[in-house]
Order: sequence, then structure tokens, then C-alpha cells
Amino acid sequence: MWWILGAAVLILLGAALYLGSTLSRNGPVLLSALDRVAGGSGGAKPLARIATGEHGSQRLHVWGPDTTHAKSEKRPVIVFVHGGGWRSGDPDGYGFVGRAFVPEGFVVVNAGYRLGKDGAYPAMLEDTASAIAWTHENIAEYGGDPDRIVLAGHSAGAYNVVQVALEDRWLAAHGLSGVDIAGVIGLAGPYDFAPFDSDSTIAAFGHSDDPPATQPINHVRADAPPMLLVNGQEDTLVGARNARVLASALTEAGAEARTVLPAGMGHNGPIIALAAPWRDRGALFGTMVDFARAVTDPGARAGERAGALSVPVQAETR
Repeated sequence: MWWILGAAVLILLGAALYLGSTLSRNGPVLLSALDRVAGGSGGAKPLARIATGEHGSQRLHVWGPDTTHAKSEKRPVIVFVHGGGWRSGDPDGYGFVGRAFVPEGFVVVNAGYRLGKDGAYPAMLEDTASAIAWTHENIAEYGGDPDRIVLAGHSAGAYNVVQVALEDRWLAAHGLSGVDIAGVIGLAGPYDFAPFDSDSTIAAFGHSDDPPATQPINHVRADAPPMLLVNGQEDTLVGARNARVLASALTEAGAEARTVLPAGMGHNGPIIALAAPWRDRGALFGTMVDFARAVTDPGARAGERAGALSVPVQAETR
């Protein structure tokens, strides 16, 4: 029995290592399977699947602790938005995000959005804002604190959460604003990529009559939520420049932003760092947790955010 389990882990591990250079359509599912085998549930479980619209991709999954008494104290919330070039991805494949953050004291919402032609700009932003609005209105029923929401996303999903946090009109449509967001974690996200020159960006944004308006770099402001921008230095798909220029623009505007740029890490390294067994092997996951805790501290939400981004950088990240 044990040798079968060991063989399964080795097979999954080898496949997941391949994901460091490319996440196929089924890559997150494979990564989540490895996470489940290597790390177990971690005391986390799926609590609900919710439709946020009529389209099949407009849905979210809520993850929380595997105990009923844990709801007595409201937890801070991570709203995670998947990547996939705005043309693929499914919250079903990201259970490992719930199993990563729930044991650290969070409720997790894995949010989907329309993809491909149906999800072309601005649909992906409308859907991300709708998921955030649903979370703000309903997450207390699942043990989450609607006043302590952190947005997180990988790749295209990082673009979604950063743009929605910076350009107020998306949340304003739901009676919310960037002030209702405690912080943002962007993993390998594109934030300054016009003019559009790749298949994915042309398909998602090429029809826009105002390309600069689609770019997060053009919406920085002093009252933006604190941001942690992570990008591997070997990311050849998006490039660490995106994190650098956005963080620089935010800090120049008077907002709080920090970059973490791991050497030797490619585009999918930051998302793989959320899955067992990688969570405990480096500093990156701990840095994300520390940031999310800092910005959701009651003092931080009261406006005392000085030092929220001062978590020490460990050797793995620079």
C-alpha cells in the first residue's frame, strides 16, 4: 500500500515540476491533486459553490475550516482569482489555495470569471468585481469578516484583482471602493502591457478603443490598497518588470507597495509555492501569509497601516 502511495506522489511530483515552465489546461488540477496527496486537507474543506451570474464560468468556491465552532470568530478573507491568459482556468482546480490559507486562519473564496470571447475586456473585470461584492455581502455566513478582504491572483487573475482595486468604477458598480479592500497580492501579473502583441492580450483587449485605460499602471493613486507584487526573475511570459514598475508608481503616488522577485523562478513558480510540498520549503508562502495578516490586522483596517509591508525578506526572495 505504501509503495503505491509513494509511487503516486513521485509521479505527481514529476508532473508538477513540469508545471514550473508551463501550466496546461489541466495543470492546476494536477497541482491540486499533488497538494492533496502530499499535504492532506490541512483542516480545510469546501463550504459552498455559488453562481454569481448566468454564465457557467461566473461562479466561486468558498473554503473554510473543517470545524463548525470555528465560525464563532470571523476570519480575514482571501479572494483568489485564477490565471490562464483570460481564456482558460477554473476555480475547481485551485483547491490547494484553500488548503494553503485556511489553516493559516483565513476563509478563501476561489473566484471564476468569463473566459475567451465571452470574457473579453471589460467582462473579466465586471465578474471579478461581482465576486468581490458577493464576498463582501455574504462571507460572514461562512465565518469570514467582510471588512477584512485581501485580493489575490495569479497571472491574468493578478491583472484582474489589481485593476479592480485601482480603478474604482468596477467596485463602485456594487457600492464598494478600494477602501473596502485590505490588501492585494499579485502573483506574476501583467500591469503595463500595452500595446497588445500576444495572442492572449490581442484576444482579450485588442478591441478596446482606449488601451491605456485597460492598464493598471495608469490608475495608481495614493489611497490604493497595500500591494505585495511577486514575480520570478526568470518569468519570460510576463516579466518581473511589471511588478517593478507598478510598485514604483504606487510608492511615488504615496501608496504602499512591495516587490518580491525570487531569483531563478519562472512564471508559475509563485502559484506552485502555494501547494504542498513547496509551501514549507521556502520563504515565499510565509511572506504572503505575513502580508495578508498585517493588512487585515484591526489596527491596519483602522488606518494604522504604517509598517504593513515591513515583513523581513528572507534569503529566497529579493
